[in-house]
Amino acid sequence: MLWVGTAAFPLHNITRVEAYKRQPDRGAAVLRFLKWFAVAVVVYAVISAGGRVSAGEGNPVVVLVLIVLAVYLLRELFEKPKPMLDIEMSSGSTVSVTLPSVDELRHIAGLIARAIDNPAAEFSTVVQQITSNTNNYGPVITMNGGRNNRGISL
Repeated sequence: MLWVGTAAFPLHNITRVEAYKRQPDRGAAVLRFLKWFAVAVVVYAVISAGGRVSAGEGNPVVVLVLIVLAVYLLRELFEKPKPMLDIEMSSGSTVSVTLPSVDELRHIAGLIARAIDNPAAEFSTVVQQITSNTNNYGPVITMNGGRNNRGISL
């Protein structure tokens, strides 16, 4: 069994183990910025059309929102690649964990591959939770895909 947090995965269900550096999705960051910029422009236009702000006046709230959006965009554009270890199951779900170094993750991937060949092998290591907005289950696990996946019931 491979234990990730409180989740247990039978070794014979593991189909792929891969260590790599996940590149930030800069295109998605720009699209999110443009989406929220468009929302800010529409809100400003609605407020201006309501007669609360004259065309020549600057609105400090809109300027503040645009500064916050620009800082958010710059933070995402300059985000460094993150080392990841993906463990894919035969069901199609994937468990992702992270450590500061890709070399450490490659070592863990090798330990998992050796444990698949030798089920009596044992090892233990501590990994960190990835900070993702979707599908977080437990302290160190993100599962994506699979069928009828309800996560972990504790």
